[in-house]
Amino acid sequence: MNPWEIGANAFNTASIVFAGRNSVHTWWSGILGCGLFGVVFYEAKLYADVTLQLFFIASCIVGWWAWLRGDRGVALPVRHVPRQTIAVLVVLAALVAGGYGWLLHRYTDAYAPFVDSLVLAFSVLGQFLMVGRRVESWWCWLVVNTLAVPLYASRGLYVTAVLYVAFWVNAVISLGLWRRLAATPQKSRGASAGAMTSPH
Repeated sequence: MNPWEIGANAFNTASIVFAGRNSVHTWWSGILGCGLFGVVFYEAKLYADVTLQLFFIASCIVGWWAWLRGDRGVALPVRHVPRQTIAVLVVLAALVAGGYGWLLHRYTDAYAPFVDSLVLAFSVLGQFLMVGRRVESWWCWLVVNTLAVPLYASRGLYVTAVLYVAFWVNAVISLGLWRRLAATPQKSRGASAGAMTSPH
């Protein structure tokens, strides 16, 4: 069993659970998990996923700051994205996935380049929304996890595939939690966000 894969999944599991609980600890654990996953995916020739891990590391640094101090010096509240905006973002993600998938198919020996690129595009969108503490980030993670399970299993990354099933369940639970947080009054929401992101 690949020790890099075990370590990557351990840290990413912690990161995803922390995210679902609206905790700032999601970011440092995410940095460690993504670094290890970069090695795993490079060895599996999932190059779009290698690119994705580099993006995740950078966005984790930004997210760490934004969750603590991103809203005029205080923690960001949990919010929704307008429907028209999310529709445009989804279309853009699909177009990017198609274009990047074609490049990988044409110029590399990447495995399942179009599916892998869909995972990349919707992961980027999900992470972008997560940094902004948007409820709709969890819909993106549901799409990503649904695609990732068969993709990773087909490459023999069985530990990762099984954990992505668990991540899918976590995304469903977290979506419900974040919806409730977004529905709270603004004053209470800010207090709640500050309490839940306190690094204790």
